[in-house]
Amino acid sequence: MVKPDWLFAMKRFEKIDTRRSLRELLNSILPYAAIFAAMYIAYHIGLPYWIVLIMSFPAAGFLVRTFIILHDCGHYSFSNDSRMNSIFGYVCGVLTFSSFPDFRRSHAMHHATVANLDKRGVGDVPTMTVREYRAASLPRRVVYRTLRNPIFLFLIFAPISFVIVARFPQNYGKKYDVIGTLATDAVLAGLVALAAVTMGILPYIAVQLPITYVSTVVGTWLFYIQHQFKGVYWIRDAEWDQVKASLYGASFYDLPAILRWFTGNIGYHHIHHLLPRIPNYMLKEAQETVPEVQGVKPITLRSGFESLRLNIYDEEIGTLVGFREAKPKLSRRADAS
Repeated sequence: MVKPDWLFAMKRFEKIDTRRSLRELLNSILPYAAIFAAMYIAYHIGLPYWIVLIMSFPAAGFLVRTFIILHDCGHYSFSNDSRMNSIFGYVCGVLTFSSFPDFRRSHAMHHATVANLDKRGVGDVPTMTVREYRAASLPRRVVYRTLRNPIFLFLIFAPISFVIVARFPQNYGKKYDVIGTLATDAVLAGLVALAAVTMGILPYIAVQLPITYVSTVVGTWLFYIQHQFKGVYWIRDAEWDQVKASLYGASFYDLPAILRWFTGNIGYHHIHHLLPRIPNYMLKEAQETVPEVQGVKPITLRSGFESLRLNIYDEEIGTLVGFREAKPKLSRRADAS
């Protein structure tokens, strides 16, 4: 696979500034801790619970930002010191109810297979082709439609995935991942026990639950919109190209400045897939400096929601379509092959 010269030139943006990375960490977890404390005080002194719920939204924003730092640690773009990447990756993992080693492994696999129709299923939302859906059994179709239902995906599956599913190792064949997940669970259990003794278990749940719920919904939406959008590039393995997969198989989610900050510039996802070692704070500069990446059509906050109706990939026309649009093809008999 021949890579263009401009891609090698973009490596100048792989400037890891550990001091800046630490500032990014502190301006995420310190405000989060402060709002968490304020929510507990509001609950403890008997203020209306809706005040606690309102405060959970900015707290969730800082928690999403903390996850982006975990994400940088997983790509070794937080620090040039691999030990520091691991240490702070674990710290952010505990705060976000995530197993850092499990995430690092699966996310690396996701980067290696993005937009590859023959290697789907790691780190992205399950996506079937029209042909696969036609050949699927009725139970499998029901499961797929349920998973692609926005209400189930974001409001039910998202919190269950982060809070419950993530408590179990996702690859028992990887000893380090298993140990890492169990260690994360042990620290989380200790923190919950500490909170039960100091705050009380009910106040802790009243504060932590809405923060976690909102942050997991937002986080899952970001996972979704990064690779589920109109015109997204998918191709079979024989024709897969890393540059095309990055530029057109990952989105440019052009968010307002405040949301871009809370999401750690992850909207420049096409840039991130091109060169994962670029720290989150350098992504915007890379986008604004390199002409070759500026032809990617951005998704806006409004247009992003149109992706919710795209459910299945039609290889004949090379795009994601909705179940309604694909209905004539879905009603055909499955291909003999």
